[in-house]
Amino acid sequence: MNTFNYLRFWGVRGSYPAPYGSHLRVGGNTSCVELRVDNHILICDGGTGIIPLGNSLMTQPDLKEVTIIITHYHWDHISGLPFFVPAFVPGWKVNLFGPGNSRQEIERRISGQMIDPYFPVEVEMWLAEINYLMTNNNQIEYGPFNIQTFNVHHPGSTFGYRIQVHDKVIIYASDNELAFIDKAIAAREHEFNATELALVKGMQEEEREAAIELVKNAHLFIHDAQYTPEDYAKKRGWGHSCYLDTANFAMAANAKHLYLFHVDPNYNDSKIEDLHRVAIKLIHERDSTMECHIAREGLIIDIDKL
Repeated sequence: MNTFNYLRFWGVRGSYPAPYGSHLRVGGNTSCVELRVDNHILICDGGTGIIPLGNSLMTQPDLKEVTIIITHYHWDHISGLPFFVPAFVPGWKVNLFGPGNSRQEIERRISGQMIDPYFPVEVEMWLAEINYLMTNNNQIEYGPFNIQTFNVHHPGSTFGYRIQVHDKVIIYASDNELAFIDKAIAAREHEFNATELALVKGMQEEEREAAIELVKNAHLFIHDAQYTPEDYAKKRGWGHSCYLDTANFAMAANAKHLYLFHVDPNYNDSKIEDLHRVAIKLIHERDSTMECHIAREGLIIDIDKL
């Protein structure tokens, strides 16, 4: 049995797959992250990256159970599930969780993409044991993992996850617009009188402090970094962050390692690497000790050494 505890990126792109030669150093598959600890497998999101992950799982004889936590049901986060081989194999156990008020609602949302005319094979063809999970006070326990859900700024009901495993904290927030409230208030500031503005600013600061507290001192912070400032200005309100907002927030929360994730599919490797260099420069200018990385497809992180 495997005793090496790790996190691996299987898909790092946002919005849609980008299988281009110019994107191969970073990777073209959409969101999927594997955590394997104490021979338990936790998978964050079921984008196209879950397809090669499923194929890899079929080559090992020992583990036959996975838990998949979905941030939300946009296609780039679920489109790999119809091709996740273990779900079609008797003897496997697949636990699924995502936003929803009941197990039936979660099942309906996941299975909705696998019905006529969108897909020829429905979830009834899944031969594994399929379990749809609910939280207990926003908490899920799975093996060594304690998983806490929290709401993020993205269209529709969308979760981020705070994952405690052993003495490590991993934050996974694939789709989140950090500057949503700041920009919304700035755009309408002229509509408020002095008392109203003070109240709104107070609420704004309370929310920011609550968000920072959730991430505070995290060992791994995997967060939406989809846009440049120029592209964010054009797509404000779409539910994604400028990579500089992500870096600034991560420093404020004293995260140890930031991974720039869910990058725009229009950005090639060279552009993302340029943005990474700018982020590192910003971090150095702030005298922060945080390490900033590009989330690259295939990258493996030894959790025990964090």
